[in-house]
Amino acid sequence: MIQFVKSAAKLSDFPQGYKEVVFVGRSNAGKSSLINALYKKDLAYTGKTPGKTKMINFFNNDEKYLVVDVPGYGFANRSKQEAIDFGDMMEDYFSRDNIKLCVMIVDCRIGLTDDDVNMLDFLKQRKIRYIIVVNKIDKLSNNQLMNNKHKLFKDYDNCIYISTLKRTNIDILKNDIEKIL
Repeated sequence: MIQFVKSAAKLSDFPQGYKEVVFVGRSNAGKSSLINALYKKDLAYTGKTPGKTKMINFFNNDEKYLVVDVPGYGFANRSKQEAIDFGDMMEDYFSRDNIKLCVMIVDCRIGLTDDDVNMLDFLKQRKIRYIIVVNKIDKLSNNQLMNNKHKLFKDYDNCIYISTLKRTNIDILKNDIEKIL
């Protein structure tokens, strides 16, 4: 059973001693919806307004590993000081050795943004294993989806195409996460 552990913004407050799978992506890509779909529980807050997640949220999955929901990047309105604080918080979080997998969520209608590419470069630099999850495939026709696959994600072979709304490929993603961890 998965349970909320805590929200934290400082390195000293982050839980220790667990493997972690962290969910990242731009604001409004569907991180919280995906977490809720994977773990069949309303864990993460979902809303119409992007940028509601302000702290790093930790959830314990049956004492096996922590599920981590971080604030989205690239879209939410933040003051200059909030942006600096956000950067510091993320730098502290990613400086740890607990992260075993990063699940990057991308909206299929938008594709990889510059922020997503920067995050992928950052993950490669830190040698953090990742999976790209292309979300909201239910919003495109089959032709549009095929075109997007060829254009937007041709350079990435570790993509899983999902719909949290229709639960398309959710079980496949969950199995991949469990295998890696």
